[in-house]
Amino acid sequence: MAPSSSAPLVPVILCGGTGTRLWPLSRASYPKQYWALAGDAEETLLQQTQQRLAGLPGLAAPLLICNEDHRFIVAEQMRQIGVEPAAILLEPVARNTAPAVAVAALQATSRGEDPLLLVLAADHVIRDPVRFRATVLAGLPAAAAGQLVTFGIVPSAPETGYGYIESEVQEPMPSNATAGTSSATQASGAGAILAPLPIRRFVEKPDRATAEQFLASGHFTWNSGMFLFRASSILAELDRLAPEVVSACRAALEHDSSDLEFLRLEREAFAGCPNVAIDVAVMEKTKLGAVLPLAAGWSDVGSWSALWETGDQDEAGNVLRGRVISQDSRNCYLRSEHRLVVGLGVDDLVVVETDDVVLVAHRDRAQEVKAVVGLLERAGAPESKAHRRIYRPWGHYDGVTEGERWQVKKIQVKPGASLSLQMHHHRAEHWVVVQGTAMVEKNGVEELVGENQSTYIPLGAKHRLTNPGKIPVELIEVQSGPYLGEDDIVRFEDRYGRSDLRVVS
Repeated sequence: MAPSSSAPLVPVILCGGTGTRLWPLSRASYPKQYWALAGDAEETLLQQTQQRLAGLPGLAAPLLICNEDHRFIVAEQMRQIGVEPAAILLEPVARNTAPAVAVAALQATSRGEDPLLLVLAADHVIRDPVRFRATVLAGLPAAAAGQLVTFGIVPSAPETGYGYIESEVQEPMPSNATAGTSSATQASGAGAILAPLPIRRFVEKPDRATAEQFLASGHFTWNSGMFLFRASSILAELDRLAPEVVSACRAALEHDSSDLEFLRLEREAFAGCPNVAIDVAVMEKTKLGAVLPLAAGWSDVGSWSALWETGDQDEAGNVLRGRVISQDSRNCYLRSEHRLVVGLGVDDLVVVETDDVVLVAHRDRAQEVKAVVGLLERAGAPESKAHRRIYRPWGHYDGVTEGERWQVKKIQVKPGASLSLQMHHHRAEHWVVVQGTAMVEKNGVEELVGENQSTYIPLGAKHRLTNPGKIPVELIEVQSGPYLGEDDIVRFEDRYGRSDLRVVS
């Protein structure tokens, strides 16, 4: 295919990662990319990643690559913004960005097409989407001609937490001098958007003195992990520089399985793929690489202090989210997901309240949250990985309270949704409907259960819960028995294609 910037532009959105530095909000079961974190926006970071692309020429349906456990979250969040992905590729194990890019390129070319791929992380904030789109447009001709373009963030401070890219051509970077700009958020530049510049070298995270030299030179950008290239171009370089990655990914796709709107990569083949970043596998070695400076208010929201820096601060420098009252407090990040949080006469704190954890930290030590998560994981604490609210394709449930042989949950089922037909070996259940009308199937007999009505599911009964109505069904479930683990389930039918008996209904 002749080089042409009119080729379809396929967004490839990488949805992996757990974001432990934003614990207790971001956890393995529901990482930061699925939360609304940017300013007062209602959309999640994933949704914003897709929405900021609107208006780009030739924009095609996105390819999303995510952890198998997050597939229904991704599908639902795309549905909420009216986007139907070309495919949602499911990684059975984490294998870094080179395999993710490889499977995306193989999938994009599987029908003989050769689109441009715009590779994006699902967990970045970009405060100037207009300038971001303009920068992408500036990179299209080079990418269409076969160059591998990466977006380098114009630095605003000598940040030691990022890798750097040095360009060959010594041109001035766009102006990035904005009052109050910090290392965690890069402001929109006022200068002209440059063409892609040849890459001289990649540099790992530097020490402070080296970072200051990089900043002073004006020839370095932060490595953003965002890319633009033709599918055939990146595949050719992967084949040349990391052939084992391509062969493993090709095998994983050849033996994949379709699961509703998902494409499940074959586990054994993908697990055999090297765990390597696309930067290391290709970009640091190729002669086709080019860096396009980006100054569009970028942040990787890698910590609570970064969220404070990028947030909408009040006159006292506070960022307040949720049910929060601040009195005589300054430069704080105060966030409530459920209960009222009051900040009284405090300075420079991060306070985050969730359904089961309250974090109180000095803003300067917010990065250390990751170490706390490690301590919790080693102790086997459930708070390290999951919230009380667990999301499922049919809705969600919240753990309310529990005892030695009993527990209580609040369950919400979406209109038209249905749990699997199932039974339990070790527990009985009592359901009380508090909103909507539920259709309950029990040992082949169906009954409607309305608000303030209840039903009992004996141990061993084959049962299913369906919401036939137009509003969500909410019910209180009381479980009792000698074992209440979520792996006590035998599925007989499931409309969502789930077959792993370790997964709750």
